[in-house]
Amino acid sequence: MDPVLLHPSYFGPVSQWVAFTKAEAVVFESEDNYQKQTYRNRMYIYDANGKLTLNIPIKHSAALGLPKSTRQKYRDIQIENAFPWQLQHWRAFKASYQTSPFFEFYEDELQPLYDNTFKYLLDFNYRCMEFVADALQVEWSFDQTADYVLHPEGMRDHRALVNAKSDAGFMSHRYPQVFEDKKGFINNLCVLDLIFNEGPASLAYLQEQNL
Repeated sequence: MDPVLLHPSYFGPVSQWVAFTKAEAVVFESEDNYQKQTYRNRMYIYDANGKLTLNIPIKHSAALGLPKSTRQKYRDIQIENAFPWQLQHWRAFKASYQTSPFFEFYEDELQPLYDNTFKYLLDFNYRCMEFVADALQVEWSFDQTADYVLHPEGMRDHRALVNAKSDAGFMSHRYPQVFEDKKGFINNLCVLDLIFNEGPASLAYLQEQNL
């Protein structure tokens, strides 16, 4: 089976982890230009009012003394740590998931990601995805691209799953969610929503889904 090509993401949505956990080998795109409105710096969680967006602020070209038209590589994107985004995101997790079956089980391993400062978005995202792999108890093993190729050969290209404005036709089976009695089941949230609600059963769930 050909390797799966993915983008490193802020934990990543359920759809990305379906691709990751069903792949025999994973390649992460490391030579692309940064794009807005993607799971590179955002996630969706379920709070009491429904779908909530959490964004990591980044330093844009002008803040780095570069012309506004400069296209930055994803690997060069720096996090804007002048904003208390880590505290805000952690409080959102606590408010949304403290009553979920498994939040407390993973809390101590997750919290250091929000206590430590990271300079580069890509470095932080790899740490976030490593946390997910550990929680799912799957091997955290991958290759990286050496060049950007629009239409790669010999790989199943699932890079479109990084697009936060589209689920790429993915529809997951229902699993219990904390606030579903208010807003119903919400599809393809951040994989943390699945892990906090399903715990050790999350891997089997992912492997049963289809892209």
